[in-house]
Amino acid sequence: MSSPWVCSGGIFDWDNSVRELAELNAKAEDSSIWNDPQKAQEVMRKRQDLDNRISGILKIEQALKDNAELIAMGEAEGDQSIVNDAEKAIAAMGGDIAKVEQDALLSGEADGNDSYLQINAGAGGTESQDWANMLMRMYVRWANQSKFKVEVLDQHDGDEAGIKSATLQIKGHNAYGKLKTESGVHRLVRISPYDSNARRHTSFCSAWAYPVIDDNINIEIIESDLKIDTYRASGAGGQHINTTDSAVRITHMPTGIIVACQAERSQHKNRATAMKMLKARLYELELQKKQEKVDAANAKKTANAWGHQIRSYVLQPYQLVKDLRTGHSTSNTAAVLDGDIEEFIQASLAHKIKGGDENVEDID
Repeated sequence: MSSPWVCSGGIFDWDNSVRELAELNAKAEDSSIWNDPQKAQEVMRKRQDLDNRISGILKIEQALKDNAELIAMGEAEGDQSIVNDAEKAIAAMGGDIAKVEQDALLSGEADGNDSYLQINAGAGGTESQDWANMLMRMYVRWANQSKFKVEVLDQHDGDEAGIKSATLQIKGHNAYGKLKTESGVHRLVRISPYDSNARRHTSFCSAWAYPVIDDNINIEIIESDLKIDTYRASGAGGQHINTTDSAVRITHMPTGIIVACQAERSQHKNRATAMKMLKARLYELELQKKQEKVDAANAKKTANAWGHQIRSYVLQPYQLVKDLRTGHSTSNTAAVLDGDIEEFIQASLAHKIKGGDENVEDID
């Protein structure tokens, strides 16, 4: 087995992965690990994930070897049917190879975790607030198509339409690894349904992903650094909405990070969830410092305007969605806005693995 195993979009470090799996197997066989159930579950999850990756590569390599031998045998015996069957079998392996490639691209420390996704409308009032609502719908549809679970933790409705902001929790394997590629500003160009003169408008919204982290990760939060506000929840949620100050907003003063939750009836539960969100945001901030990334994963650090957008969605005068980092584009705007963004996610993952960091030319 060569090391590392190379995919079309990334590299899987075979030797280190095999060594790590052996270590995890040894830990799993030690009965004392269950003295700490949380740690045990984390070890088992990592073990299963790594075992799936390694066995997937072995399965593909063995299948390729077997079919290559069949092709050689068919050619030697002059039996074209054997050659044809083996070639069809190799062609049918495309889906398995694509899955292994995706796993190779999602090998970051927190990529396998659930994700928070914060959406904020930019300047522009109703136009941007409507666009924020469209963007939230797009991600909810994508999550449903990916068999992920979605929970709305916080939502502030727009003055006339749409939303001013929303925070979602998206639960599923590799949710954060995929959604981190969507962090940035999204630009919409269309004929406004709110403009009686039917003029073309440009709107901006930001989407920021950060990982849901385990409780055993030590992130120090000093109570005096926090500003905690309670308020009445808004939007769908039952009879308790607008009757009690159950929603909680926490501001971390040193960083300016703001998190909020109004998903539960209980103020105590909302506060606990908001603290988990804050812990995740601070963890993500530390990861970014270690990786020497310029952009921090919170919406307050990037203006929702020109110069920061990662993708343009043009609905008029033509139909085109284009990623400004990778150049990947499609004219099927309706499908994208209905959640079909997997191709954009894969293109962005591959682009990051190759070290790409320059925006391609923008579109009008």
